[in-house]
Amino acid sequence: MTLCISLSARPSNNGTRFHNYLYDQLGLNWIYKAFAPTDLALAIAGVRGLGIRGCAVSMPYKEDVIALVDAMDPSAKAIDSVNTIVNDAGRLTAYNTDYTAIEQLLERNAVPKESSVLLRGAGGMAKATAAALRDAGFKDVTIIARNKAAGRALAELYGFRWSAELGDATADMIINVTPVGMAGGAEADWLSFPAGTIEAAKVVFDVVALPPETPLIKAGRAAGKQVITGAEVATIQALEQFVLYTGIRPTDQQVRDAEAFVRAQ
Repeated sequence: MTLCISLSARPSNNGTRFHNYLYDQLGLNWIYKAFAPTDLALAIAGVRGLGIRGCAVSMPYKEDVIALVDAMDPSAKAIDSVNTIVNDAGRLTAYNTDYTAIEQLLERNAVPKESSVLLRGAGGMAKATAAALRDAGFKDVTIIARNKAAGRALAELYGFRWSAELGDATADMIINVTPVGMAGGAEADWLSFPAGTIEAAKVVFDVVALPPETPLIKAGRAAGKQVITGAEVATIQALEQFVLYTGIRPTDQQVRDAEAFVRAQ
């Protein structure tokens, strides 16, 4: 049996159910498990030493894991952020499928490139999102991050603006890439943007996948906004991880069935 895992500070069953469903449908003798590591370096050493084929990496480890792998695929190296590790006979290569997910969702939802954007956060997922925005042609983007060094560096890297506080700023699209609203955290019930900013937006985007309907997404729907959810991000990035691990691309119907299986939990 081949083992794949995920490492996250707050593990969920979403990835586990998605991957295991597809393993079963495709007749693969594989299994996927989720873990919350107490020591990241030892966890990655375990991936190498135990021959674990693939490892998904979630907040807050997307940058810290870089020093622990052997090689960086261009998808991860370009943005210094990792969400996927593939183990080839003890050699660990890091990838980033978050970028792919954000890129596809911006295109799928036909968000106009002329839209103004407020991007809250400056961590690994924010890097993937900022890179996808820049490469898609978005120029009017402001990074909102209290960490001055990280926020300013991210903004300068992609030619965007930075602000420590949101204040009364508004934009056509607002994107949360922080843990605010994530189940299990101290801020699980909080809104990552105030009501006035949500009301002024046309598109509300939250990359948090757990719960599927975060406080921000609920508020966006209630206000009649176009919403893009973290659950959608999770499906696309998990699909690309599945392909990297197995070398098999499921059919569109199999992916839809896996999504439905995840939502049914």
